[in-house]
Amino acid sequence: MIGIALPGPADFEAWRAEARRLLAAEVPPERVAWHLRGESAGLFADEAAPAPSPRRDGITVPRAFPELAEVAIRHRDPERFALLYRILWRIAGGEAGLMQVAVDPDVLRAHAMAKAVRRDAHKMHAFVRFRELAGEDGPRFVAWFEPEHHILEAEAGFFIRRFAGMRWSILTPEASAHWDGEELRIGPGGRRTDAPAEDAKEDLWRAYFASIFNPARLKPAAMRAEMPVRYWRNLPEARDIPRLMAEAPRRVAEMVARGATPPAPRRQRVLAADVEAPMPADLFTQDPTAALAALRAEVLADRGPLAEHATQAVFGEGPIGAALLFVGEQPGDEEDIAGRPFVGPAGRMFNRALEEAGIPRAEAYVTNAVKHFKFKPTGRRRLHQSPDAGDIAHYRPFLRREIEIVGPRLVVSLGATALRALTGKPLAITKVRGEVVKSEDGLPVFPTVHPSYLLRLPDPESKAREYARFLGDLKSAWREVQ
Repeated sequence: MIGIALPGPADFEAWRAEARRLLAAEVPPERVAWHLRGESAGLFADEAAPAPSPRRDGITVPRAFPELAEVAIRHRDPERFALLYRILWRIAGGEAGLMQVAVDPDVLRAHAMAKAVRRDAHKMHAFVRFRELAGEDGPRFVAWFEPEHHILEAEAGFFIRRFAGMRWSILTPEASAHWDGEELRIGPGGRRTDAPAEDAKEDLWRAYFASIFNPARLKPAAMRAEMPVRYWRNLPEARDIPRLMAEAPRRVAEMVARGATPPAPRRQRVLAADVEAPMPADLFTQDPTAALAALRAEVLADRGPLAEHATQAVFGEGPIGAALLFVGEQPGDEEDIAGRPFVGPAGRMFNRALEEAGIPRAEAYVTNAVKHFKFKPTGRRRLHQSPDAGDIAHYRPFLRREIEIVGPRLVVSLGATALRALTGKPLAITKVRGEVVKSEDGLPVFPTVHPSYLLRLPDPESKAREYARFLGDLKSAWREVQ
């Protein structure tokens, strides 16, 4: 057996270098014992790797493999290194289409690992709670988190983007990440007692959480699925959850007894300044999940010019920290009724294209530039009307804050309305499609067409051609964030 020692538990570059060397030397997977530096490779791992064979020079693999391997290698399974090398060996050995065989046991297992890692990253984004420590050189914010997998270093960039102006540390049992405002440093692991148990703002945070807790929408199973109990001990609001759940039936009965709250008088036009006030800084530094929930409540309560006739506002969906954030034009008829984005005909085509492009819908964030359905009633039908510049301007502050909280690496604009809302300019999609332009806030924006454009094409040939082009745009956007 050939023992291969890697410097870190999720060091993809080191694994790739060793895997290339082994592959070039034609070393089969069963002869390799992977282990971490400082750990034993086993009793029989005492051979040196042979010299590379010229027959293995210039081997290429599909892009899907390194994209999958870079995420799956962060899994805690000790067999991850061997599994990935076995897949690589099979691809190089003639199974060029292996990555497309979804039912292959090795591929299936690697995808399951990557999915678990992404879910762990999502939980980290949502459940890290910083507490303030006073120091001679100013405040520092410290958080304790216990990830299931080796994700700290890979996810540190999310917190740098989210809290760039703060000095913070995230401590885990195996490693720690420290940001001083300019440089990230990865250090050894710590203990839960190394992080403060609470700070002066704890009671304020708990009061805020209690105020947004909606007893009429209590679903304990769904709550535990999204906020597993294993994270509760590190969440200040968790100590109030049992009480809030126990009080829910009584509070719902009181709400029913009070009856509906009459709507506020309609104003002719709500100015952008009315909704652009920033959220409290303390809230935002504590929890982007709560910040997004607060923004959603604000959007649902908006009484702008389109709200009077629409059924309801339609807010975005998806995970905080999603690499891709898609912005459409506005809700359609079905979205207006369901209260969810991209569920109508264009949304179904969009979902199909995402799947074919290899982009998991659950890992993308989708929203609209305009949050209410603008339409013209004609008999029993409601005909879509394009938003005007005033509509776009009214909802732009909501959209900007939504994007800021989610923190995507790339924003994909679907159609001219979304592009104008993001850039502040009426750009022609035909001139910038497929290029990366900048939003008003300096974020990278990737323009393409709206799926509804594909539905309006008159003949099957043009539909097929433009759908293929749209699919290519999605794949290009996905590559930008890999």
